[in-house]
Amino acid sequence: MEKFYKDSKIDERILRAVEEMGFEQMTPIQAQAIPVLLEGKDVIGQAQTGTGKTAAFGIPLLESIDPNNHALQAIVLCPTRELAIQAAQEIRNFAKFMHGIKVLPIYGGQDITKQIRSLKDKVQVVVGTPGRVMDHMRRHTLKMQNVQMVVLDEADEMLNMGFREDIETILSKISKERQTALFSATMPKAIMDITSQYQKPDAVLVKVIPKELTIPLVKQYYYEVRRQNKIDVVCRLLDYYAPKRSLIFCNTKRMVDELADELKGRGYFAEGLHGDMSQHQRDQVMKGFRKGTTDILIATDVAARGIDVDDVEAVFNYDIPQDNEYYVHRIGRTGRAGRKGRSFTLVVGREIYKIKDIERNCKTKVKPRMVPSVEDVTTIRAEKIFSEALKQIKDETSSMDTITRMIEQKLEEEDCTALELACALIRAQMGDEPEEIPTMDYFAERKKRSHKDKDYKRQYDHKHDSRRKSKKPFELFRGKEKRRGYKNKK
Repeated sequence: MEKFYKDSKIDERILRAVEEMGFEQMTPIQAQAIPVLLEGKDVIGQAQTGTGKTAAFGIPLLESIDPNNHALQAIVLCPTRELAIQAAQEIRNFAKFMHGIKVLPIYGGQDITKQIRSLKDKVQVVVGTPGRVMDHMRRHTLKMQNVQMVVLDEADEMLNMGFREDIETILSKISKERQTALFSATMPKAIMDITSQYQKPDAVLVKVIPKELTIPLVKQYYYEVRRQNKIDVVCRLLDYYAPKRSLIFCNTKRMVDELADELKGRGYFAEGLHGDMSQHQRDQVMKGFRKGTTDILIATDVAARGIDVDDVEAVFNYDIPQDNEYYVHRIGRTGRAGRKGRSFTLVVGREIYKIKDIERNCKTKVKPRMVPSVEDVTTIRAEKIFSEALKQIKDETSSMDTITRMIEQKLEEEDCTALELACALIRAQMGDEPEEIPTMDYFAERKKRSHKDKDYKRQYDHKHDSRRKSKKPFELFRGKEKRRGYKNKK
């Protein structure tokens, strides 16, 4: 049974943030876990990555926080630094309208002194990797006495990375009255041992059986872009590929309206479709899309369910969906009935990891592409005009005599060549030249970043935890001073 956020008993401020983020319908793990966690019970959640787990624990976690209490109240443990950063940002997004709540990611590879300073600034929620959390506990920079909720995200992955001892130590240092939520894609014996030892006897098991996500035969591409350039990139792709009928997906109703207005303002035949429109309005929009008077339909996932049009040539993910299943449904709108189809996904910053989740869970490949340049668009437009001109020559040779005489006369009068005239006519037919989009070589940038950041590819932080080194930092420092002193005396 479908469940919508607006029908739940979630804090109005969180609902406002959820709506702004574009989430209308709960994913299965959210629909099962959120009500149980809101009741204060422990949860054992079995679900794959990319199913909306962060919202499943993040929303109840925020409900449990007292903004007036500036002590640490909740800890989320993640296996990698990237997951910690991503989860912290999502929790911050949910807390956008809840003033006074501070969320901090802590992980190895980052300056620990900076983290210590940040922890002193009234942080109520810490999202971190086990090794770095342990490091702060040893330094007494994490005070555990007021922690009411602990979340283990991707617990099986943390165990695979050798963090079991750290996890058990952390849990043993927190009050037994706490609420504990454990999420894992698999449930091996080691996970069940942790749940039986560190969770309450009435912990509720919520399980989402992974569906076989079958990707249709569609060419899938993604473009890494800056947020402020997303509309320009969509327009560039529409101009370059010129699909006869396109479907653009957004996560929010507001974004649907904004994008529809912007595209119409730029001369595209576009219309929006979402749940706030009346039935009559939606019928009119769909009628235009089926007839072909509307080339581009912009919709939310919920509104797009009733769309049954076979000849959609391109699907655009203006926003990446929160659930991998939604991604499959979206791109399944193109490439139907043996036709060719393409999907284009716009990726901003760390959203690249969502693409990797989609590839892993859906067993597909989404290829990276550079945004077509102005020269690319100019070339493709000129080729189309030239192709149309050649058709005219073949189809209407007998009616070209008058035009031929006029052109010959003009060439003599204006003192220009036939080539110059042909170029000018094509340029006039093409209209205004598109502006260049400010871009960067993302592939080169990522390669450059990977050399600077040793942790970038591995993502694991346990190498950087001082606990795993032969000596503590202050011991190394002291030994160094002794050696220096010895040399000086000598």
